[in-house]
Amino acid sequence: MTAIPVLLDARDLHKNFDGVKAVQGASIQVGTGSITGLIGPNGAGKTTLFNLLSNFIHPDSGAVVFNGKAVQDMPSHHIARLGMVRTFQVARALSRLSVLENMLLGAQQQTGERFWDVWLKPGLITRQQRSLKEKAMGILADVGLDQKAQDYAGSLSGGQRKLLEIARALMADPKLVLLDEPAAGVNPALIDQICDRIQFWNQQGLTFLIVEHNTDVIMSLCDHVWVLAEGQNLADGTPGEIQQSTAVLEAYLGHAE
Repeated sequence: MTAIPVLLDARDLHKNFDGVKAVQGASIQVGTGSITGLIGPNGAGKTTLFNLLSNFIHPDSGAVVFNGKAVQDMPSHHIARLGMVRTFQVARALSRLSVLENMLLGAQQQTGERFWDVWLKPGLITRQQRSLKEKAMGILADVGLDQKAQDYAGSLSGGQRKLLEIARALMADPKLVLLDEPAAGVNPALIDQICDRIQFWNQQGLTFLIVEHNTDVIMSLCDHVWVLAEGQNLADGTPGEIQQSTAVLEAYLGHAE
């Protein structure tokens, strides 16, 4: 069987906070075209590892290679331009802007962002804005938010904000999306919708890494699952292998069944 190319390869990551070892030599690999999960008990270091991968927090040591390039020393916005974008556990929508305006903020390298181009290339900017609006409306239709495009983002429910944040991430044409707790605080009907969209986009070629407390979501979505405990790798494998792992059961339950 041909091995799946690795899109994200993080090795031996360490991060201390005032002497507290949040991540201790953790590693994770994400295959191109996969849906990969990251789970672990409370305090396992999942959020810290997630932040290290996107360089929202700089590692004390270790390497993060994305699509063949070392990115552990790059600013987060440069990493996003390379094609790795992320969402947050608490969805970050600009409440006083419309849903459509929030979407347009996600587009990368817009001509109108450069001062002199505003005066020198007005025609190009107009065409680009029209194209981006069409793209944004298409993605909003995918997640069922097109009818709310002109509404304030602050009027959306928690689940709808999660959908908006994922949709906005797609405006950057990413290769890899890091999803931080996409099901947290979301009603079951919208969880099903979010999972359906993740599977749909994955079938279109998009790769996902998902950190999630809802293990049912992880086990139903993911091709491969990594487990952290006390800032270290505990196990990795298929969902079936993880569900049968004695070490994982002990970490979550304090004993193995």
